[in-house]
Amino acid sequence: MKKKRVKLTRREKSELFAEAVVTIILLLLLNLSVIILINLAILTNQSLENGIYFLKSTLIFGNGLHIWSWQRIFVFFMGCGDMLVLYWRLLRRYHQMQLRHVIQELHYIAEGHFDHRISFVVKTDLQKVIDSINFLVDSTVNAMNEERQIEQSKDDLITNVSHDIRTPLTSIIGYLGLLKADNSLTADQLKYVDIAYNKAGQMKALANDLFDYTTLNSTKTKVNMAPLHLTSMLEQVAAGFELEAEEKNISLNVNTKPDDLVIDADAEKLVRVFNNLISNALKYGHGASFINLSAKKIKANLVEIRVENDGEAIPKEALQKIFERFYRVETSRNTKTGGTGLGLAIVKEVIDLHHGKITCESNDQLTSFIIHLPFKVALPESKATVL
Repeated sequence: MKKKRVKLTRREKSELFAEAVVTIILLLLLNLSVIILINLAILTNQSLENGIYFLKSTLIFGNGLHIWSWQRIFVFFMGCGDMLVLYWRLLRRYHQMQLRHVIQELHYIAEGHFDHRISFVVKTDLQKVIDSINFLVDSTVNAMNEERQIEQSKDDLITNVSHDIRTPLTSIIGYLGLLKADNSLTADQLKYVDIAYNKAGQMKALANDLFDYTTLNSTKTKVNMAPLHLTSMLEQVAAGFELEAEEKNISLNVNTKPDDLVIDADAEKLVRVFNNLISNALKYGHGASFINLSAKKIKANLVEIRVENDGEAIPKEALQKIFERFYRVETSRNTKTGGTGLGLAIVKEVIDLHHGKITCESNDQLTSFIIHLPFKVALPESKATVL
């Protein structure tokens, strides 16, 4: 890193010049006032005037040189003092400007430019502060890199394990399914096979969710953005849950304003979002009579999508943690329904990949998952993707 001195801007140079002019004017006024006061004191005190005359006549320097003007000597010393005061004030203001530049550099680093370092060289204790800041930034960046590597290694391990475990689980589930269909088994044997079959299914669901979450959370994940007809996508997702909803006497409704909303999105990943949200509403929205899917344009570049149901409310203390991985509102309830605690975490990851935002609101009347996504209207010649 190349060291450099603090380079003042034109405005700062003007400030220094103005500081010098004001200081000189004030010092000249002060000097003039002091001289006038001394002259008045001498004129009103005859003995003081005689004493000064005596000193001037008796003090001899060199080859008979007398000092006949005390004012010149006084002015000379006051001028030296004025120069010191002027130098001190300008140096003090310059140090303040140096500190201002260091603070600006620090704010620039704090905004996320961790590859930047403060390269100023100063001759005060401020240099120790600069060196400490650079050292702290280096330490922080190294710690972040190490943490990122550890996190990546952990995600890679989870991804690999969850990927590899799905194949034997598929075989186990297949064989257990054959045993369930075997009429020669006793009632107790069928009971145990059924338990094993359900637990294997839960393990496979967890492995799938782990694989999906770590894949989405990876920095290497790519989002295949393309124009997507939002109304068609929501209708087709809702159609996939109609049978399950009818069994629970829940109506599925889709409403978009306007009807031809088209957004730029990864269709496959966004479908996963609404599959998870509707599935959660069906599993945990006890007492619900409807699930509404609605979308509307709220700004020129923003669309709002809501997934709402009138079922059991989510506790307030759970709303802040509901999108955290492995978090379950009720552990026992999720265990019975086969929940992995990753569904909403996956939802949030997908929305983040689309540079959007998801929040949850819940009360006794309505539970709403609110999604804000950026979008742009497709050009006439563009063809929107319909699932």
